[in-house]
Amino acid sequence: MKLILASVITLMLFVSTSFVNAPVVAPAANTVEGIWKTIDDETNQPKSEVQIFSKDGKLYGKIIKLFKKPGENQDPLCDKCTGSLHNKKIIGMQIIYGLKKDGNEWEGDNGILDPNNGKFYDCKLWLDEKNPNILNVRGYIGFVYRTQTWHRVK
Repeated sequence: MKLILASVITLMLFVSTSFVNAPVVAPAANTVEGIWKTIDDETNQPKSEVQIFSKDGKLYGKIIKLFKKPGENQDPLCDKCTGSLHNKKIIGMQIIYGLKKDGNEWEGDNGILDPNNGKFYDCKLWLDEKNPNILNVRGYIGFVYRTQTWHRVK
């Protein structure tokens, strides 16, 4: 009886320490979904955080945080936006609209809004080949484009 009890206790200790020492699995880094810190391509300073998510096979994104300097309006309105977005709060505003997957990229016509000027641009985004924590985001009209580098928030 003592041998059985000792065996059960040993087994319980083994199982409990196995879970404690098990590696923690990080979220998949090979997806564009998640929270991304945008970087101003002129000042190289953090500008905002955008939450990217998929719905019905398409990609969307909204601003969840702005990095404003002290003294600046911390929760500004999109005064340059038109239509239903005019004078709406930028925090919480959807800026990525219905991008479709094409290979390793997501793209769409009028797929991204720049709240700084209120304009929509065609959009393409893709993960960096060497670092899946870097997202390349390109807004373009025809052959004229601007690409920003966004960084995954961990």
